[in-house]
Amino acid sequence: MDKKRVAVPLVCHGHSRPVVDLFYSPITADGFFLISASKDSSPMLRNGETGDWIGTFEGHKGAVWSCCLDTNALRAASGSADFTAKIWDAITGNELHSFEHKHIVRACAFSEDTCFLLTGGVEKLLRVYDLNRPEAPPREVDKSPGSVRTVAWLHSDQTILSSCTDMGGVRLWDVRTGNVVRSLETKSPVTSAEVSQDGRYITTADGFTVKFWDANHFGLVKSYNMPCTVESASLEPKFGYKFIAGGEDMWIRVFDFHTGEEIACNKGHHGPVHCVRFSPGGDSYASGSEDGTIRIWQTGPATHDDTETTSTNGMTGKVNLIADEVSGKIERFNIADEGKTREKEEVGNE
Repeated sequence: MDKKRVAVPLVCHGHSRPVVDLFYSPITADGFFLISASKDSSPMLRNGETGDWIGTFEGHKGAVWSCCLDTNALRAASGSADFTAKIWDAITGNELHSFEHKHIVRACAFSEDTCFLLTGGVEKLLRVYDLNRPEAPPREVDKSPGSVRTVAWLHSDQTILSSCTDMGGVRLWDVRTGNVVRSLETKSPVTSAEVSQDGRYITTADGFTVKFWDANHFGLVKSYNMPCTVESASLEPKFGYKFIAGGEDMWIRVFDFHTGEEIACNKGHHGPVHCVRFSPGGDSYASGSEDGTIRIWQTGPATHDDTETTSTNGMTGKVNLIADEVSGKIERFNIADEGKTREKEEVGNE
C-alpha cells in the first residue's frame, strides 16, 4: 500500500484573532495577491504565490468580516462590525472612502468593471455604491429576507447573488430592476458562495453539503455530502476537475468534482476552518482558520524547503515592507503613520 504524501503548507502568521475571509486577486502584470479578513480588525495583504506579508490596512475599529480586491488589484475593500465598509488604495494602503452603515457589514464585493461596491449585512439590505461618485447615496436593492452573509456579482455585473445567515438558499437579484429573479434552495444557511472564474458554476457550502449550480440556467449540477459541517468550498479555477472544502473538523479536504471522491485530506490548523479559496491559476489554495493563521497548500508536489513564511504580526505603527519579494507596484505600500497607536475597540464579534 502506497503511503500518502503529506502536504506541507506555507504558514502565514500575523493575525491575532480568527481569520474569517480570504480573497485572491486575478493574475495581474505584477502577479496575484491575497487579502485576509480577521476579527482582529486589520485586513492584511500578501503576495498570493509566496504568502509573504505586504502590509496591514489600519482604520477599522471592530472585527472585519469580509474583504476583496478589485480586478486589477489596485483597490481593496473590507466590511466590518464597526458599521462601515472601507475602500483602500492597494498600492499605498491609504483609506480612500468609508461608507457608513447602520449595522454590522458582513459581506462586500467589487463589480467586475470595478466601478461599484456591493455590501450586505445585519441590516438585511443590499447596497450598491458608485465608486466614481462615492459621496452619492448608494442604491438600495430590494430588502433581503434575512441578515446577509455572502454577496457576489455575476453575468457581467447584471446579477447579484446573496445568501443569509439565518435561512437557507441563495437569492439572485436583477441589478436593473432590483428584484429577486431566482432562488436556489438549500436546507441549511449558505455560508460560502463562489462564482467560478469562467462564470459557469456557483459553488455553495451549506451545512454538510457542497453544491454546484449552473450559473446561467440555475439548475443543480452536483451535490455532495461532506464528512463534517463545512463552512467554505472552492472550485479549482483552471480545469474545474476538483474542489476543496473546510469546516469544523479543522481539515481541508480535496474532492473530485465529477465523482465526489475524496482525493486528499490536509491537516495542520488548530481550529475550525472558516474559509478556503483556490489561487487564480489553480496551483495552490489558501485556508483561514479560527487559529488565526492562513495556510497556503500546493496542489502539486511540495518543493518548499521551509514550512513557514516570513511574516510579521502587523502590530507596529508603520508597515515594514518585505524587500525583494514584492513587485515594484507594491513596494510603495505604506499604510499607517509612524507612531500611530494600535488601540482598537472590539464591537460586534458575533
